[in-house]
Amino acid sequence: MDIGYFATAALRAVTAAKAGPSLYDVCDPVLARPNGGDQHLFAFYHTALRNPALRPLLWRAGLPELRDPSRLQAVRGAIRLARDNDAPDWAAVGKPIAELLESLDPRHPRPKPVVPPKRTPDAAMIDDIIRICGRHLLGSFARNGYIPTYASFNLIGDPDFKARELVVALEGLNARTYKNSTLLFNLARVFIARSPSHAVINPPWRGVAEPMWSPVQIRHRSAYYDAFFVEALLGFIETNLATTDETAAAHRAIAEMVEFCIVTSRERVQTRDGRGTLDVITALAPPPHPRFTRYFAEVKQKLGFGTYVPDCDTTACSFSAATQAGSADPILNEPLLDFYAGYQVGRGSNAPLITVPLNENVDYDGAIATWIDNLAGERPYGNDLDPTLNLDVLEVSFRNLDRWQVLQKPERLETVRRIVAFQHRLVRSGAFANPKSHIYYLPELYCAYFGRCYATFKTLPTEAQRTLDPDDSFGFIRDRVLDYVQHELIAREMNAFDAALALLALGHLGAPTEMFSGPLDCIGRSLGEGGRRAPFRAYEWNKMKTPTRIIVGGAEVTSAFVLMGLALARQAMRRA
Repeated sequence: MDIGYFATAALRAVTAAKAGPSLYDVCDPVLARPNGGDQHLFAFYHTALRNPALRPLLWRAGLPELRDPSRLQAVRGAIRLARDNDAPDWAAVGKPIAELLESLDPRHPRPKPVVPPKRTPDAAMIDDIIRICGRHLLGSFARNGYIPTYASFNLIGDPDFKARELVVALEGLNARTYKNSTLLFNLARVFIARSPSHAVINPPWRGVAEPMWSPVQIRHRSAYYDAFFVEALLGFIETNLATTDETAAAHRAIAEMVEFCIVTSRERVQTRDGRGTLDVITALAPPPHPRFTRYFAEVKQKLGFGTYVPDCDTTACSFSAATQAGSADPILNEPLLDFYAGYQVGRGSNAPLITVPLNENVDYDGAIATWIDNLAGERPYGNDLDPTLNLDVLEVSFRNLDRWQVLQKPERLETVRRIVAFQHRLVRSGAFANPKSHIYYLPELYCAYFGRCYATFKTLPTEAQRTLDPDDSFGFIRDRVLDYVQHELIAREMNAFDAALALLALGHLGAPTEMFSGPLDCIGRSLGEGGRRAPFRAYEWNKMKTPTRIIVGGAEVTSAFVLMGLALARQAMRRA
């Protein structure tokens, strides 16, 4: 997307005819000046929505239905209720904003079909790209002392977050600040989506994963990201394409990142049965470890994102990375499955565990929830459930099968089998291919992560595989995932990140090497798109749907996934 596109789109936004009251006409009378009530709501409005960058774009974005005084007053009344009441009825607060959201019809990207390429990168070019990506990661680590990841806000919101989801979120989220931000962001997105400003804020793109082109990107560090950078550098070493010096640098970076994952980011929590405490891994370690700039640290606090708690996914991926790297830290001896069982959804006492059921189309039974209460009992995001997270729980369990005595302990074996059954139902129903089913990821990433999980499963002895999965659910899921990758993902236009995910799925699942041609061609053609600083652009790796669509990724993330995907393709092509 060139500067001409954005200049033209911005000009249309600031010169558009005003169709009705704007966001600022609605909110200024109740939020322009702090005069009692919830002070965070005032601060959030001024910081996130009334700032000098956004205000010119939205000043002329108006809604004709708000010319009706009763509808205008209903929206203002909802904001007043959120502002003035200590414990407002959040369903009542959300109702008039949800009615406005009903006027939107957001859609997921639907890339156009493509024909298979006639030529693909040869073995020498694949090796070159792997080296380029490995050097990009090592160079970034050398410059920064870590490998950064970035977050950016897309104010158009997530296509699956509609009227129902707004009310569900307002009622299910725990932190008042998080409710406030969800309320105002979703009010703003109506004005954005129904005005020319949407072309500036949400321009079109190629493929599925969204490029990160927001001018404001928040650089940070998390154990979750470090865990996957560890896997990428291990993959780089295993290709034997790194020089002696690069191999040594990779080992040093891996050791430091593993320590960040399981030492720096370690947090003590209470088990759900109240019988004791144990160490898990937090999403964001205490300052200064997340490496926010002072400015963004202050903005984060103002926006209400001050409290972070541990999560089951970061814990699983950190344990997995440390295991792969050969760590001997005693934390790895903790049988995580005993802890995860307390967060496993059942039809009994654990059924109410999910307070933010945005993906209510999924049968949650047997799956693990996302967020872990800290020692203070805080859970600011309520709790939700993501299928891809549950693949990571399975993967780390397979990797530590003997250490945790999974086959010897019936209750641990039952926990694993129930997660497998959850995945089987998800895929059998076709819900795995529906973006609505996923809280933090794309269906395409689910396919890649299933490949990762499946490959670990297949390293186990045959008898262990039969005990864990007596119904061959993994074989069934493999066939369905491969079918989706073949007939949906690689049959349509891709970007470099999509192509890397396709190779990860195809390589791990043992697909015929002929299927690699499309993703390889895409990656070869995309090389250099990142400009002088990176071989590839930054794309969406994971996302949040509340308080608005927040995507996380980075050029280094793309390099890591391309490296891992190409390494698998190279290995399979050599075998073939």
